[in-house]
Amino acid sequence: MNVVVPHRFRGPADSGNGGYSAGAVAAALGLPLGPAEVTLWRPPPLDVPLPAVVDAAGVRVGAADALVAEARPAALDLDIPEPVGFGEAGQAARDCPWLVDHPYPQCFVCGTDRPDGLQIFPGPVPGRRVAAAPWVPDATVCADGAARPEVVWASIDCPSLFGYGCFAEWPALMLLGRFTAELRRLPRQGERCVVMGWALGHEGRKYDTAAALHTADGELLAASRALWITLNKPVG
Repeated sequence: MNVVVPHRFRGPADSGNGGYSAGAVAAALGLPLGPAEVTLWRPPPLDVPLPAVVDAAGVRVGAADALVAEARPAALDLDIPEPVGFGEAGQAARDCPWLVDHPYPQCFVCGTDRPDGLQIFPGPVPGRRVAAAPWVPDATVCADGAARPEVVWASIDCPSLFGYGCFAEWPALMLLGRFTAELRRLPRQGERCVVMGWALGHEGRKYDTAAALHTADGELLAASRALWITLNKPVG
């Protein structure tokens, strides 16, 4: 069994988007909808078949001397704020802080140079400590009329970091280190959805964040908790 992250689903220009990659690893574990915890030990390479070994403890992806990721079943324990309305999310997205000078413009989820991406641009919701953006899955990310699981994992990846970055200084680049997600239902093609993210806290180089995906009517579709690791490279 191999895990492959196609070039379209990149985050940084030369490696996989963390959420999509985590979803692909969870699928190799046999839990495409989770709940599962995925640890990314190094940036997932693009278009490279990575061997996946499943045992009683979970799944390991990559060569023995170059482990890329691990995953295991894990419950998601998370208090989810009240959902944001679709129109309100659209207004918030207009104030996304990285519409200009985006640190990862090639990101499949939130990159500003990705017409073939999800184009999720979370911005601060007035009066609340959450960031939000609308999202409507199109045919290119769907199979059998619903968004592919790995794409849903991706949709609740980047917005969690925006839940921090929309309200506090973000002095250095970050990459996803650990990601726990649970998908309750896959959104349908063309279904109006809202993604929101919020911060849980940070210590040193580690930032704890969360995200959720709702329908425009407030149905919870998916949720995640992410641990981001600060790199040495400053933003800008």
